[in-house]
This record gives sequence, structure tokens and C-alpha cells, in this order.
Amino acid sequence: MNLIAAVDKNWAIGRNNELLVRIPDDRKFFREMTTGKVVVMGRKTLESFPNGLPLKNRTNIVLTHNKNYKVKDAIVVNSIEELHEVLSGYADEDIYVIGGETVYRQLLDECDTAHITKIEFEYDADVYFPNLDEMPEWRITADSEEQTYFDLEYFFYKYEKKKRIASVSNGVAGR
Repeated sequence: MNLIAAVDKNWAIGRNNELLVRIPDDRKFFREMTTGKVVVMGRKTLESFPNGLPLKNRTNIVLTHNKNYKVKDAIVVNSIEELHEVLSGYADEDIYVIGGETVYRQLLDECDTAHITKIEFEYDADVYFPNLDEMPEWRITADSEEQTYFDLEYFFYKYEKKKRIASVSNGVAGR
């Protein structure tokens, strides 16, 4: 599974259920990566979209504890177990976790790729993405040249989880 997010210097992702900034090329990148794919999000993330509507041309899956929550053109699940059941019908590489903070943290260990737009600015924020730079199992495998939007500098990074090396049985190779 994939994660996709735009973060500031402190790995902040939002404030008051809004993105910190809207950068056209970041939005274009998000669209290119997720169109035709499965997007997994929490209820508050969905409600932050224009008119609270699911994203077009994607399979939208909303994870919420609210058992009465319904939304047109989206699959609503009420537990991680139920989410896994629904996701079992899709290829891992076609699944993108798109927020918010709680959903990122719940699914981080199950993901092996993260597409992160890092904005070289510190915002006043109230929600954060896990800091992959502080996690030894994650490493940057691709990056962009510096991008600018007005006076903001930002970079596109691809993080991948290091593959665990299988331990050799009884210390003897070739069995």
C-alpha cells in the first residue's frame, strides 16, 4: 500500500480540518498518482473535500467509527478488519492512504511506499504525519529538484520501507 501527503518542515499536514497550503503542482501530482486507484481516508478528511464529496474517478473508502455514517459514491467501513476485507479485492500498489493523521498512523506499518511533498516552511498546525526521517525502516529512494510556488520551496520525495532480510535458518545458508 501507498501513503501520499504534503507535509511542512515539522511533518504537519493540516489545521482545523484544512490543508496547510494548496500548491497546484502538488494537487496535480496527487491527481496523477491516485486517479483510477483506491483512496483510503477518515471521515474528517472526506468532509474537508469540496461539498464533502468523494474524489472523482477513484474508489473512495472511508474509515469511521460512526456506524450510521453514509456517503454517496463511497464505501464506508467501521473497523480496520472491515477495511482489510474490502481492500483484499484490490492490488496493494493501487491503494493510497490519503489521511488524516489517525488513518496514516493506523496504516503506516502496512504500507511500503510513501509519496511525500515536503514544504520548506513551518506552519501553525494541529495534525501531523509520522516523521519518516526518524524511522530507520524508511528511506528516500527518489527526490525532485527544488520546486517553487510563489515564495514557497518544496520537494517531491518517494520513501520506501526497507525490505526485512530473512534470517538464515540455524545460521547455515543453502538449506
